[in-house]
Amino acid sequence: MGKLITIDGPDGAGKNTQSALLCDYLTQKGHSVHMLSFPDYENESSALVRMYLSGALGKNPADTNAYAASMLFAADRYISYRTKWEKYAHDPDTVIIANRYTTANAVHQLAKLGRELWDEFLSWLWDFEFSRLGVPKPDLILYFDIPPAASMRLVDERSRQTGQKKDIHELDREYIENCYTAAQFAANRLKWHIISCCEPLSEKMRTKEDIFDDIVSAVSFLSLSS
Repeated sequence: MGKLITIDGPDGAGKNTQSALLCDYLTQKGHSVHMLSFPDYENESSALVRMYLSGALGKNPADTNAYAASMLFAADRYISYRTKWEKYAHDPDTVIIANRYTTANAVHQLAKLGRELWDEFLSWLWDFEFSRLGVPKPDLILYFDIPPAASMRLVDERSRQTGQKKDIHELDREYIENCYTAAQFAANRLKWHIISCCEPLSEKMRTKEDIFDDIVSAVSFLSLSS
């Protein structure tokens, strides 16, 4: 099996930028690299996810319960895996970089549940996707830590600059704050590697170069074939 590195974090945290930088870095080091991004909007598998995020199933994220929403995103990953990148996952010489993955379900769906249900949900989710569905389990999870206020500000700026419409997650400020709390729990419970994206005790973003240095340091501990 190849190595799977997952990069996840709040909207506006720079996941696309850092995923591309890591791809270039590993390619220059002589590795074969395959990039993924979820939801897989280029695949019909994301149709139900798009319905959910657009508000077709309810304008409030909680209108679709944690288990039902997880199923939609997991189906997108499963179909994408079977039709597009299964061969890369089985190639021992390939490093796969996933911009968002099962980790996003862990964060966004925990935020809908009471704290007393979090351990049970995470155990169910990991078993459902990696054991029952059989999608590959990440070898390294990098989670971008960014305070909710900073994330919301970056999403607002992106929306103004690009005209990109916000989805039901991005429109719900309380939900974003709940996701931050859920992410802290999941990262600790599941041993994710945290990448701090803001200056200490500040909402000011670190430079992309500084953040990438931390990513390279984390990846260096992962045994990669070359």
